Amino acid sequence: MPFPIEEKFVVAVASSALFNLEESHKVFQEQGEEEYRKYQREHEQVVLEQGVAFPLIKRLLMINGEDPSDQPVEVILLSRNDHDTGLRVLKSIEHYGLPISRAAFVAGSNPINYMEAFNASLFLSANPDDVRAALSKGLPAAQVFPTEFVDNEEEAELRIAFDFDGIIVDDSSEGIYQRLGMQSFHENEKLKAGEAMPPGPLLKFFQEVSRLQRSEWEKKQKDDSYTPRVRVAIATARNAPAHERVVTTLRSLGVRVDEAFFLGGIDKGRVLKIFRPHIFFDDQIGHIEGVSSISPSAHVPFGVTNLSSSTK
Repeated sequence: MPFPIEEKFVVAVASSALFNLEESHKVFQEQGEEEYRKYQREHEQVVLEQGVAFPLIKRLLMINGEDPSDQPVEVILLSRNDHDTGLRVLKSIEHYGLPISRAAFVAGSNPINYMEAFNASLFLSANPDDVRAALSKGLPAAQVFPTEFVDNEEEAELRIAFDFDGIIVDDSSEGIYQRLGMQSFHENEKLKAGEAMPPGPLLKFFQEVSRLQRSEWEKKQKDDSYTPRVRVAIATARNAPAHERVVTTLRSLGVRVDEAFFLGGIDKGRVLKIFRPHIFFDDQIGHIEGVSSISPSAHVPFGVTNLSSSTK
């Protein structure tokens, strides 16, 4: 019987997101493919350092129980390496005890071509070209940024934070702001306060995370001593009166987040420093640059904010 991948919450991760590959990538850029291949073989037994997405991936996989019927999460390695140079990555995965057993090595091709085959709701990579290529095809993807975040290895709770516009929903309202200014933006959002917004690039991933979160709540209801392991936050530049449309949209999705921050231009890092997400998604590079030093962060280069230097 085929493995039921279509029934799983699947996250696809590039080796560049899961591990720190700066040193080997430098060899590839400066000395070429053959020296890179030689370098990887010579360092095959040297364990790679954890990358930006490691805390997220580790905790997602911890959601799975020992019973095969209680394993909703699947992580797939999608790599530009071939199987030979990719062996070091697989050995590092084994070293850290990550239950990742499925991988695709495409030897220089674009790994996003296999996202739909694996039912992936998200692709994480440090390669901006791969991420933009995925989004151009309507596939959910995000580019991880270097971080100084220090993970608490003993902590089981998974925390994920999302921007709203251009991430969970589309950027139609952002487009109004960019063209007509803040007053027109607020007027539009007040007028459409009761109207849910169209889906954004990471909606499927957001919904899958929310299902995990809801399952954790249900366990808590059955056993009051149980501590839920998934917390979800939204950190948006919206404030009143534009906040109401966020609530309307979440209600239409049947989603309840644990924490919601309507910041109205306040630096998102001020609240994310306290929430300490294991990853934060935003479509604006300026927000990512401001947060990535304190939290693992991923840029989603989607929509009008990535065609213009102005931001909201």
